[in-house]
Amino acid sequence: MTTARTTDKTGAETTVTAESDRFVIAVEGQQAGFAEFTDRDGRRTFPHTEVDSTFQGRGLATILVAEALRSTREASLRVVPECSMVANYIDKHPEYQDITDAS
Repeated sequence: MTTARTTDKTGAETTVTAESDRFVIAVEGQQAGFAEFTDRDGRRTFPHTEVDSTFQGRGLATILVAEALRSTREASLRVVPECSMVANYIDKHPEYQDITDAS
């Protein structure tokens, strides 16, 4: 399990923790969202990502997806962005297109 720390748009501390089947983002220790994934045949598929509505507008989805993709690249896996949040992030950050496969 790995953890990355940063701050959100309000300056609150956030952590993104990699678990066996998802990345979880917490704000000051309170879980705020997650990005589910499955690994198979060298590909990491992201079917669903969500951030609790009480935390919206703080940039948490961006922090979460950025860390999930960074970690996926570091693991030498390809990305399959079934989730619209992940797909939209990749559209805005072409540096991840080289590790992205169509769903």
